[in-house]
Amino acid sequence: MFKAVKFLASAFLIALGVSGTQQAHATEWKERVLGDENAPVTMIEYASLTCPHCAAFHNEVLPELKEKLIDTGKLKLIYRDYPLDGVALRAAAVAQCAGDDRYFGVLSMLFKSQMTWARSEDPVGGIKEVVRFGGMTGDAVDACIANESLIEAIVASRMKGEQEFNISSTPSFIIDGETIAGGRDAEFFIEKVEDLID
Repeated sequence: MFKAVKFLASAFLIALGVSGTQQAHATEWKERVLGDENAPVTMIEYASLTCPHCAAFHNEVLPELKEKLIDTGKLKLIYRDYPLDGVALRAAAVAQCAGDDRYFGVLSMLFKSQMTWARSEDPVGGIKEVVRFGGMTGDAVDACIANESLIEAIVASRMKGEQEFNISSTPSFIIDGETIAGGRDAEFFIEKVEDLID
């Protein structure tokens, strides 16, 4: 199973034009979680940092979910990258390198400024401009993007989502075993979580 995922990951990297020959850096991939580990409901989100619908969820819907569900201990959100292109893959690596304390802050900054960097002629340069405000240097960004094991782990996570939950688009959400494809408003998620708790 793991060998198959690793092979698919390598093929995906080649398709995206991401070199696998660069030297790995120390940072490793890890799953990112918002909320209480023991929350009664878990929601998994698959998103791409270059997806406008994912940005809309993070900018317009997530703040309300955080206030009403996550901060109140009702919902735990597991964020998983599902990069749709090489730019999203590189941005995902940079967010991972921001570290535990800054991860969701950097993720939020990237989604908020998506139209600036994702569509630019030099997206990596744009990413560097954005994350500079989160305390990351240009050299740190270059090291993240050159981190072969980190890039492969992000791609492997995407492949696992496809195999485990049949994910094929972003954003996609898994709540209580149900896959929900496409964006929804905050009310949809609030009702869903409240129903599961009741």
